[in-house]
Amino acid sequence: MKITIAEIGKYETISFAAKELCRILKQMDPDTVFDHRRYDAYDPTKTDFLWIGLGEWCEKSNKDSIYIDVKNAAGVISGSNECSVLMAVYRFAYMLGCRYLRPGKDGEKIPEKELTPEALTASLSHTPSYFHRAICIEGSTSTEHIYNTIDWLPKVGLSGYFVQFFTPNVFFRRYYGAHIVDADVDAMMEPLKDEITKRSLKYHAVGHGWTCEAFNISTTGWLEFKGEIPEDMKEVIAMLDGKRELYHGIPANTNLCYSNPYAREKITDCFVNYCKNHPEVKYLHFWLADEANNQCECDNCRDTLPSDFYVMMLNDIDRKLTEAGVDTKVVCLIYNELLYTPLNGKLNNPERFTLMFAPITRSYSHSYSEIDRDKPVEIKPYVRNKFNAPTSVEENVAMLEGWKAQKFSDSFIFDYHLMWDHHTDPGYYYVAKTLHSDMANLDKLGLDGMVSCQLQRVGLPTGLPQYAMASALWDKSCSFEDVSKEYFTAAFGIYGEDVEKYLSTLSDLYDPEFVRGEKKKAADAVIRDYTEAKRVVDEFKEEFIDKHICLSPDWQYLSIHAELCLYLADVYIKIYEGDEAGCEAVFGELKEYVHSVKQDCYNVLDEKFIIDDLWKYYRLHIK
Repeated sequence: MKITIAEIGKYETISFAAKELCRILKQMDPDTVFDHRRYDAYDPTKTDFLWIGLGEWCEKSNKDSIYIDVKNAAGVISGSNECSVLMAVYRFAYMLGCRYLRPGKDGEKIPEKELTPEALTASLSHTPSYFHRAICIEGSTSTEHIYNTIDWLPKVGLSGYFVQFFTPNVFFRRYYGAHIVDADVDAMMEPLKDEITKRSLKYHAVGHGWTCEAFNISTTGWLEFKGEIPEDMKEVIAMLDGKRELYHGIPANTNLCYSNPYAREKITDCFVNYCKNHPEVKYLHFWLADEANNQCECDNCRDTLPSDFYVMMLNDIDRKLTEAGVDTKVVCLIYNELLYTPLNGKLNNPERFTLMFAPITRSYSHSYSEIDRDKPVEIKPYVRNKFNAPTSVEENVAMLEGWKAQKFSDSFIFDYHLMWDHHTDPGYYYVAKTLHSDMANLDKLGLDGMVSCQLQRVGLPTGLPQYAMASALWDKSCSFEDVSKEYFTAAFGIYGEDVEKYLSTLSDLYDPEFVRGEKKKAADAVIRDYTEAKRVVDEFKEEFIDKHICLSPDWQYLSIHAELCLYLADVYIKIYEGDEAGCEAVFGELKEYVHSVKQDCYNVLDEKFIIDDLWKYYRLHIK
């Protein structure tokens, strides 16, 4: 079959979208022949062409609306902006049966079938449920891991990528080793930024580091500073117990004396200069110290809320950006002590600012959908440097409410489901369900989307959690049951239901709420549940995994995951049998196993973080 693909105009992302459509259709049916063209404008007389680009079908906006009207391999694939045109191409392929289960080529499921004109027929008009749909760099990463994530984003309707720090060395150093220097990382990031641009994704940047970069102390992670602190900084570091010192020696975690005009001027000038020099950044994050309870105690600071100083600096930034004619959006972080709303401060130009709500200490045992909005929540009074972070979703959301009076232009949540907590749930089923539910209910919190602070490799045993996240951000009305069924069918075919039941059973038996230490169980109940988990794993291996391991990487990942689950079950059995030495020995074997399979799990498992997190959680249970 021959298809004439006609690009409209000369745009990098639309050209890439057309090439992607050709690639996918060619993979579906190698006999397909393409006549790929480019025209300055749409020509309605050429009715046998498949047009790709911007046009009258979709009003231009940044809302990522898509429009698909294709019949017998001819028609229109369009969107409200370049990125949404690319998303529309992937959504068209989705309607033909393609699925993108996780980052990386082995996550693509492109069915092989003969393409006929009749088969290339689809119609859809859709605007995503939420504006902000992005992933943030975290974990231990190679350039390939980041590329895979960036490449995956528009395939599932996600629209942005966030690179933390001025230079994100910490994430590369965790993977490559301590020898990696900032210049290496900057060079690594340049082609990756090109990939963001190629897809017209919304680029978020920095966040951490302003309090020290303003004084020429480079901050590329949470490392202790070994150099000489600049003289002008020594006088404006937050005073604690009468001393002005870096908090635990770590610049990124250190606040400043925000009542000092010089400190405010330095930090806001640093921010504005970055905006001027990086016009490619659409959302620049202005964060203070990444550690609580080191607010300045000097006479001029101690009676003022940190959030009042924060608003003061935000207004300074807006004034300076306006004078410079810069329209960059400034993202404000509501986090740690900044959860407390200002008493006096008020944004002069709310349209400049995007609110980011980061409930980093919340529990994932309950979803936002469970909040009773009519039930009053008591917020503990603010006491300087005695901040106790809220753990319940109710208290976190109650603290968010006060900030809404500032009338921000828009807002989103910055949450951490796939940063650490997924390691409490070996089946990944509960975390996927909670994540989907949270995303589907963000509008009830008055939030317009999510930037997921997460590991870049979250695919063992499956990629269901982030797939479910993307699905609900794209369409909040989709049910988790339908998304889960779709995922498992795409990954495991006729055995999808069996795999789904297996993994949901493991989530039941391993019990994330228990692993987090939020639920107590008698020792005999723990031993019984984890012994049963081992039986379930062994039985499923014999009946399904061992017979199908050669079919696809999905089955191979299940095989590796099964062994990991057996080790983990033994760790908890040993703990609750009172055999701490045996527990330590089994955990050592678990670590060795993870290291032995890290190349086999290169794209789906962050070996450093799973070991650290499993160790942290099991140590909670040592008496």
